[in-house]
Amino acid sequence: LLSRISSYLVWIFGTIVGLNYLGFGLSSFAFLGGAMGLGLGFGLQNILNNFVSGVIILFEKTIKVGDVVELQSGLLGKVNEINLRYTRITTTDLMDILVPNSEFISGRVVNWTFGEPVRRLRVPFGVAYGTSKELVREAGIAAALSVPGTINEEERTPDVWLVNMGDSSLEFELVVWIGQESLGKPSSSRNHYMWALETELTARGIEIPFPQRDLHLKNSKITVSVEK
Repeated sequence: LLSRISSYLVWIFGTIVGLNYLGFGLSSFAFLGGAMGLGLGFGLQNILNNFVSGVIILFEKTIKVGDVVELQSGLLGKVNEINLRYTRITTTDLMDILVPNSEFISGRVVNWTFGEPVRRLRVPFGVAYGTSKELVREAGIAAALSVPGTINEEERTPDVWLVNMGDSSLEFELVVWIGQESLGKPSSSRNHYMWALETELTARGIEIPFPQRDLHLKNSKITVSVEK
């Protein structure tokens, strides 16, 4: 924060000193002040908006370098740089996206690492009716513990919740706590848990159902006429 503000002040002070050294006093620009103000109000409105938003971000510290954020537009990634006009976010595909600072002020921002460095992840899955719930819970917890980075301490332990009774399956959620390393790559983390879940369910002979439809046909006479 001090580095950014100091650089801004140095640029402003240097510009004033340079103009005075060249013989252009600030009083000589009084005539153009109104025109310049009008130009700034229209032509540089977005730039000034992003600049002020960047200063607010630095002062409030709601977003810091290294945080994992999700914007209202759906963009998810890690904050790697906060600049004068934009913030650079790196996605899990290592794509650098430059986001205007005003988007962080005017829109909704989910900061996954703002407070505590851990978060709860829910992985939905379903099993066939008639399957033992305890066996499903055993398989889910075993799958969670087999994935590196799963937190298993005190009240933050893996669990399996029965959340719904669907049309063709009992719907569960594998609930796990993950650390900051896994938060930076949520899609990859979810894939690891799904992979482990399928392995553990198959090892216990638990069926993963899929939608099925039965088609009943009534007997009927079909007359076919052929013209020669």
